[in-house]
Amino acid sequence: MRIVAIFLFTFFAFAVNAQTPGTITVIESPKVKELVNRHITLNVEKETINGYRVQIHFGGERKKAEKIRAEFLQHYPEISAYELYQQPNFKVRVGDFRTRLEAQKFLKQLAGEFPSAFIVTDDINLPKLN
Repeated sequence: MRIVAIFLFTFFAFAVNAQTPGTITVIESPKVKELVNRHITLNVEKETINGYRVQIHFGGERKKAEKIRAEFLQHYPEISAYELYQQPNFKVRVGDFRTRLEAQKFLKQLAGEFPSAFIVTDDINLPKLN
């Protein structure tokens, strides 16, 4: 019974105090401020965000991947193309799409030239600010 009384007294005292106008003093550990500053620094340094790309090639030959990337850039010079190696395959991914819908629209454009293309989630480059 005593514990319940102490809890109720504490709760009502807090509730009454919270309803009165005034100032609130927040006492935080220096570690909290350090973690927040570290989080801000990491986000400023990060140049990518979660997004989507269209993968147009997947295979074990580097030369073929380079050729497909070059052909793609000839047809779509305004779209970024990336060649990456994930053992044992070379992949060619294109675009920096923030939404799946944007990637889906572009995938439809590529359907005739790259019938095996598909959408993948990836870290994409941040859009350029004008």
